[in-house]
Order: sequence, then C-alpha cells, then structure tokens
Amino acid sequence: MNQEKLLKRLQKPTGPVDVVIDTDTYNEIDDQFALAYLIKSSDRLHLQAIYAAPFSNDKADNAEEGMEKSYEEIGHILDLMEKTEYKKVTYKGSRTYLPSETQPVISEAAEDLVRRAMAQPEDRPLYVVAIGAITNVASAILMEPKICEKIVLIWLGGHAHSWKDTGEFNMTQDIAAARIVFGCEVPLVQLPCMGVVSEFATTEPELVHWLKGKNKLCDYLVENTVNEAHRCGMGKCWSRVIWDVTAVAWLLDERFMDECLEKSPIPEYDDHYGFDPERHFIKYVYHINRDCLFEDLFEKLTK
Repeated sequence: MNQEKLLKRLQKPTGPVDVVIDTDTYNEIDDQFALAYLIKSSDRLHLQAIYAAPFSNDKADNAEEGMEKSYEEIGHILDLMEKTEYKKVTYKGSRTYLPSETQPVISEAAEDLVRRAMAQPEDRPLYVVAIGAITNVASAILMEPKICEKIVLIWLGGHAHSWKDTGEFNMTQDIAAARIVFGCEVPLVQLPCMGVVSEFATTEPELVHWLKGKNKLCDYLVENTVNEAHRCGMGKCWSRVIWDVTAVAWLLDERFMDECLEKSPIPEYDDHYGFDPERHFIKYVYHINRDCLFEDLFEKLTK
C-alpha cells in the first residue's frame, strides 16, 4: 500500500463503519465489556461478524480449548443481551498458534475475514477490532495478502514502545502472528497495554454504583469482574483494567484517547521491540481519557 493511502486509512472514520471483532472472550473479564459496548454502539458500528480467538492460561490448557470456551462465552453474552441474531455470524477461530511466519492456521474465522474483506467496496474498508492473540487475522493475511488493501486493523497488543519489554499476553502468545501484522503494511492502530491502556481501570464500588441492577448483562459483568478479582487474590482495595474496551472506543470518539503516527516497531522473539526508521507508519495510541470513556461505556451498557 502506498504511503498516501496508508495515512488516509489511519485517520479516524467520521461516520458509520463496518466492523468485525476478534476476541478471546473467556480469557478474562474485559472482552465481555468490549463486545457488549460494540453492539450497544450500533449507530456508529455495524457489526458484521464475531470471531473466537485462541488463548491458553490457567483457564484453558491449550489454544484450542481457549478458543472453544471463548466461542461459548460469546454466545452467553449474546443471550444476556437478547442479540442472538449475531450467533449466525459468530465463527470459531484458530485451534493452534501460527507454526511459522509463512504458514496460516485455517479456520472458519480466518476464511470469513478473507471473504468479507475482499467483498468490501474500495472506499469502505472493513474495520477489524482485535482484542486477543492476533492469530486469526495474521492467518487471513497469509491466506490472502490483498486484504491489507481492504481492512483497517485495530489491535490491543504489546506494551508501550518505551516499556521495558513486550511481554504482553496477546503479543507473546503468538509472536509470529504479531510480526506479520506489524510488518505487512496493513493500516494498523496499536493500543499498547502497559504504559497506556493500563490507566483504564475500574473498581468494585464504581461498577456496583453504575451497573448493578440495571439489566442482566450489567449484573453479569459486575459479578464476573468481582469474582475474578477475588479469584486472583487482588486484596480489598483492588482496581481492574478493562483493557479491551479501548479498541472499540477508538472508532467512536476522538475525545477518548490521544494518538500519533509512529514507525512500525518489530516484535522480536526475545520480548523486545526492534526499531527501523525506514519502516512504514502505524497509528499509536499513547493516552486514554479514562473518565470520559467510562462515562460513555456505562451509559450504553445500562440502556
């Protein structure tokens, strides 16, 4: 993609856009907020498909189990929201991480992303909100590199470029996939975790005050977040980062965050970034307006 077109694609959209979301929904507690926020923002964001992303940790022994649990959790959120019509466009993603930087993992999600992206009009890119390991998206790019001309990728992954390392969950699970999306010149918006999005935290009293008792979805979000904090032994005065909401929010309002253009970093296999001044530009978010964004999130979730 030439630089002029790339920079134009990295500008915030001013009107309604077509969106897909790639989410490891069962991994933590923030994907549920993000998926619901996207659906509740239907005046601006036209949700086309939902992809279950792989993950592995103490909740899932391997990538396939994590993806399957995320697929089930997506259905649970849709049931709570009474938005079951989206189940027919919810697809299972990768069952493994990329075996190499040249070999995709074929899945329903990757195949659907290729189809949808290639069907988009030239003047209407498909916005891909990715909030997990980037395996599904990288696989789709390897399967059909031309989709880089058809999509804008918004990924919550990696840490701030000035952070001591890149040991962030989404990035380190599939570093080969991360290297693909940072290197292929797809229009990319990066929301780094530590050092940037780590400021977007909430607490049990705040959640109870604004969400508890408002609807089935809100009650579940509060209960799930509180239970996870207790499970992780976070103590009495805990706060919890609702990371993934920010990736959706980038599409909604310029007030929610500050950003700049940066040369695309190189995720290295030693948990650090490499930098090359000859690389292409990405959009880099460096500050979240926490209070402004939470006000919009809580207002929409309680409707």
